[in-house]
Amino acid sequence: MSIQSHGHEHELEPQYGLPERLPANEKILWQGSPDAAVLARSAFHLRKLMLYFGVLMAVHAATVLGGGRWADALLALVWPAGLSALALGGVWTLAWLTARTAVYTVTDRRVVMRIRVVLTLTFKLPLRTLESAALRAGPAGHGDIVLSLQGPDHIAWIHLWPHARPWHIARTQPMLRAIPKAAEVARVLQQAWTAQTGVPTSPVAAAQAGADNRSPEHGQPGWQPSLG
Repeated sequence: MSIQSHGHEHELEPQYGLPERLPANEKILWQGSPDAAVLARSAFHLRKLMLYFGVLMAVHAATVLGGGRWADALLALVWPAGLSALALGGVWTLAWLTARTAVYTVTDRRVVMRIRVVLTLTFKLPLRTLESAALRAGPAGHGDIVLSLQGPDHIAWIHLWPHARPWHIARTQPMLRAIPKAAEVARVLQQAWTAQTGVPTSPVAAAQAGADNRSPEHGQPGWQPSLG
């Protein structure tokens, strides 16, 4: 199998984000991590959770207010508000830890993903094993790069989450999530892939989030191919 996975080596890694030092003839082209705030919104759906809890508290307050006493309605929100804040704080903390512990590395030969909060996993994806990649750009230059693997190579979705494309479980697609300057990173990856495979590709065209560029599934901004 072309994909190599390493276990818990974060505290022992000889080179930042990598399970071992790169060979002398291999160099890092880009290295980065997810943006915690963007990851919280996109992967952990923090805004939707805030809206959900807000609606629940509003309904609860309206029910109590049916008795006609504002003081009772406000008092009835104390516990729900506290529990909601605790839950949202937990989600934000998990997103922050996920972003803080994840490191994506693009070299001239492979993509390396060091992920997970507690038991660190590192996946090395040789560029020659990538069938295609696609870019979805979001606000302020942040975006996601999804990678499709060719042949028998496969990574379990549970091992990758949240660094995997949503709703693609049977054929998991690793994803570099919520990265700054995503279009530039996509171009670096594209050039490295072309150099490794010798297959020319068209220029990267980022799919900006908007009504004119939505894919049919789940109403998400469309993915545009960047290589492959």
